Amino acid sequence: MNHSGWARVIALIFPYVIIVGLFQVGGAFVAGIPFGDNDFQANSLQELIMTFFSFLGTLLLVWIFMKYMDKQNFMDVGLQIKNRKNDIIIGTLLGLVIMGLAFVSLWAAEEIIYTDFNFDVLELIYTTLLFVFVAILEEVLFRGYILKNLMLSFNKYIALIISSALFAIAHGANPNISLFSLTGLFLAGIALGASYIYTKNLWYPIAFHFSWNLFQSLFGFNVSGQDIYSIIEFTVPENNMVNGGQFGFEGSIFSLIIEMILVALIIYYYQVKKPQPIRNENI
Repeated sequence: MNHSGWARVIALIFPYVIIVGLFQVGGAFVAGIPFGDNDFQANSLQELIMTFFSFLGTLLLVWIFMKYMDKQNFMDVGLQIKNRKNDIIIGTLLGLVIMGLAFVSLWAAEEIIYTDFNFDVLELIYTTLLFVFVAILEEVLFRGYILKNLMLSFNKYIALIISSALFAIAHGANPNISLFSLTGLFLAGIALGASYIYTKNLWYPIAFHFSWNLFQSLFGFNVSGQDIYSIIEFTVPENNMVNGGQFGFEGSIFSLIIEMILVALIIYYYQVKKPQPIRNENI
C-alpha cells in the first residue's frame, strides 16, 4: 500500500479548517455579516460572497498541497479541459432533465403543491454563480484531491467509498439532515466520483454537480436542506421519503434510485463498453 496518499488526505484536514476558516471570516466581514449572531439570515448576495471566499480558500489550499506535497501541477487534480465539451454538456443536461422530471412527477402525484412563479434576474445570477463556486470547490477538494490521493493507497472502488463518506460527513451539519438524507449524500458522492476513478477528469462531475444543485433549487426544492432562490415555488403537504421533505429532492427515495442507476451506467460504460485504460494526460 502507498501510504503517502491517505497520509496527505489526513494532513489536509487541519490546514483546511484554519485556511478556509480564515477566508470565511474575511468573507463574512466583506459581506457585512455580524459575528456571533446565530439568528442572522444572510441574503443571496451575502451567501454568494461567503461561498466565493470559501472557494478561494479551498483552491488556495489544494494548490499549496499539490505544489508542495504532491509535487504536481494544480491542473493535475483533473481540470484539463481539452476535448471535455461533451462531458460538460452531458453533465449539465443530466441535472436539468432529472430535476425537471422530479418536479413534474411529484407534482402529478400531489406530493408537492405548486404555489407561485417567481422570476428574478438578479437572484438567478446570484444563484447560478453560487452553484458554480460550490461545484468547483467541492469537486476539486473531494474528487480532485481527496479521491485522487486515496486511489494511490487503496483500490479505486474503496477509495471512492471513503471519499464519498467524507463528502457526506462534510454535509452532516446541514439543516433538516437525517440518516436517510445522509445516505443520499453518500450516494451522491459515489455518483459524482464514479467517472473520476476512470477518467481522472473533473469536468463531468463539476457540470453534473452544478446542474443538479441549480435546477433542484430553481424547480423549488431545498438543496441539501438549504432554502435557496427558486423560480417555481411549492409547498410539501407531508414530509416523507417520496418528496424529500425539507431536505429537498436529495432526501427522496427517487434520488437514491437515480444515483444508483447513474453509478451502474457509468461503471458499465467504462468497464464493459469502453474497457481500455484511460491515461491521466492533458486530454
